[in-house]
Amino acid sequence: MHVLIDRNRMVHDVQHVSKAVSPRTTIPILTGIKIVATKNGLTLTGSDSDLSIEAFIPTVENEKELVEVQEEGSIVLQSKYFSEIVKKLPGDTIDITVHDQFAATIRSGSSVFTLNGLDPDEYPRLPQLKEDLIFSMPQDMLRNVIRQTVFAVSTQETRPVLTGVNIETEEGGLICTATDSHRLAMRRTKIDAENEDLHFQNVVIPGKSLQELSKIVEDTSDAVNIVVTENQILFKLGHVLFFSRLLEGKYPVTSSMIPNQSRTSFVLKTKPLLQTLERALLLSREAKNNVINMKTLGEGEIEISSTSQEVGKVTEQMEVERYEGEELRISFNGKNIIDALKVIDSEEIHLMFTGAMSPFVIRPIDSDRYLHLFSPVRTY
Repeated sequence: MHVLIDRNRMVHDVQHVSKAVSPRTTIPILTGIKIVATKNGLTLTGSDSDLSIEAFIPTVENEKELVEVQEEGSIVLQSKYFSEIVKKLPGDTIDITVHDQFAATIRSGSSVFTLNGLDPDEYPRLPQLKEDLIFSMPQDMLRNVIRQTVFAVSTQETRPVLTGVNIETEEGGLICTATDSHRLAMRRTKIDAENEDLHFQNVVIPGKSLQELSKIVEDTSDAVNIVVTENQILFKLGHVLFFSRLLEGKYPVTSSMIPNQSRTSFVLKTKPLLQTLERALLLSREAKNNVINMKTLGEGEIEISSTSQEVGKVTEQMEVERYEGEELRISFNGKNIIDALKVIDSEEIHLMFTGAMSPFVIRPIDSDRYLHLFSPVRTY
C-alpha cells in the first residue's frame, strides 16, 4: 500500500474514528485504526465492538485532490500513536507506505515515522444492515435532541437499559426519552421518512454512543440518515458512518408518569433561577443528594434555601410570574434541576407541581416539544 493524503482532512477524520477506539479493550486488534486504500479513496475505521465509526476520504472532493493512491492495500495501526503522529506532522501532505510484515512508514515534511501494524484481515467486519427502517433529520436538530436528553441517562449499571436514550415514533415524529428514575428528559422532534408507515419503539441507544456522536455531528442543516435494526443503529453523516449497538431490555413506559394537571404553577426566568440554584448548591453540594428547598411566599414570590449542618445556610427570594394555585413547600436535588436548566434554550420556564411529594414538571414557555420531570426529595 502506498498513499498520499491531504494532512488536514486526515487529521479531521482520524479524530472522528478514534472516538470509537477503546484503550481498555482486551482484543488487541481493536486498539487500532483500520486503513484501507482503493482507487476511490481511503477508508478509516475505528471500533470497540459496541461502537464503530467509518470515515471515507474520496480521491477528489469539490475539485480538490485529497488522496493519491499509488498502490492499493490495507493495514491496522495503533490508534493512540497514529492519531497523535498525524496531528503533529509538519507538512501539508502525509505519505503512508506499508511494507512486508505490516510495517508502515509515515512521512510528512522532514519527519519519518515507522510504525508496526497489525493484519487487517483480523479486523472485525462492520455490520451489514437492512435498510427497512430509515428516516432523516437535520444534523443541528439531532445535536440539539442529544444535548437536551442524554444528560438525564442513568450512570448506574444496575439497570443497563436506563443508561441509554429511548427513541420511538409517534405520528410522523420522534419521541426521545432519558431517565435515571429520579429525573426524566423528553424531547419530541419531526423527522422525514420515505415510508409513511414508519413505526418502531423500544429502541434504546447507549448514552455513551450519543455523547460521541454529538462530537461528530456538525451545526448544519445537512441531513443525517438514520437506519434502525433489531440490535444496531446507523447514523450516516456525509462520508462518515456511525454504528452503535442498541441496549437490550424493556424501556419503562414513561408517558403515564407525566402529570396533566397541577395544584401549584408559576413562571420563572430561566437564567436567574439557574444562578440562584448554583448559589444555593454552594452549601448543599457536600451532602449526598444536593438538597435544595423551595417554598411559595404569597402570589408573587418564592424562597429558595439550602442548609448544611457543617457549613451554614443560604436563603434567597425570587419574583415569579403567572402564579396559580395553592401554597407549596418542596425539596429537590438541585444538581438535577441545574443540569436541565442548562439545556433549556427558552428565556422563561413554566413549573408545575402536584404536591410536595409528587413529581413536578419544568417546560420551556416557548416550546411544547420538550419537558423535564423530577422526583422531589423527602426531607423528613
